[in-house]
Amino acid sequence: MDIVKVDHVSKQYVGHKALDDVSLSVPEGSIYGLLGPNGAGKTTLLRIINHITAPDSGTVSFCGHRLTQADVNSIGYLPEERGLYKKMKVGEQAMFFARLKGMSKHDASQQLHYWFDKFGISEWWNKKVEELSKGMAQKVQFIITVLHKPKLLIFDEPFSGFDPINAKLLKDEILELRKNGATIIFSTHNMASVETLCDEITLINKSHNILTGNVNEIRRLFGSDRYRFSFNGNPDSLLKAFGDSVVSNISSETTDDGTNHLTLRFAQGSSLHDIIATANDTVALSAFSADLPSMDEIFITSVENNNRRS
Repeated sequence: MDIVKVDHVSKQYVGHKALDDVSLSVPEGSIYGLLGPNGAGKTTLLRIINHITAPDSGTVSFCGHRLTQADVNSIGYLPEERGLYKKMKVGEQAMFFARLKGMSKHDASQQLHYWFDKFGISEWWNKKVEELSKGMAQKVQFIITVLHKPKLLIFDEPFSGFDPINAKLLKDEILELRKNGATIIFSTHNMASVETLCDEITLINKSHNILTGNVNEIRRLFGSDRYRFSFNGNPDSLLKAFGDSVVSNISSETTDDGTNHLTLRFAQGSSLHDIIATANDTVALSAFSADLPSMDEIFITSVENNNRRS
């Protein structure tokens, strides 16, 4: 079942079309990445899914019905522009937001102290928000977002400002939340986190959805006819032996032990049997594997190709 379904959504602001006929479906229990360059329309879409703003056309469905204001209590939203009241005490403010989400004072207090202990920030309970570092404030907002155990969690650039240790802490918590039944949508420029966390992605560029699908399937699709060779011998001789079947030399390096490593893209439909046979006849091949591109490469290639067509 899809927990969120976006059908042909468009949104126009004065002099700017933020979204243009965007559709996507978010499977229940998945971690879904919403990707795109700055200004592509990602935050606008997240705000529409969270019922903060409405589309000019198209529809958004939540759990099988058209999204309504009543669904907001089943959604946790962490915006990129963090919004804590600087003069309020941390614990007091967290309690305030928990009560807004319909939690009883007892349940809110119990859950807040659990999360504050888990994140190692209990000593900040009676401090003012303005005394917090950026990373500490983000931890507080993350806690506020997940506290009421919503079905859907929406994070806009959740790793921004975190050091590697705290970024890993957040990634582990996101995986745990999914394990416990939550569905997560997050927007990020951190492609490494997409590879390690996301089941599905949508890439938006210039207000349009230009790529949607399962992360592993997309990487296999973009990596078709790409292979990595490790060998002892002359790289130029190997390239010459392959001839016109090589479309591009993606990377080339020699490690300290003298082993050469080449990653090559071959013409579509090239015979894998012939490729391996040619390599074995030309150099001392020690390793051979299909080469899957990183999400960074896929992001850049897709956006550049789309820009050229625009």
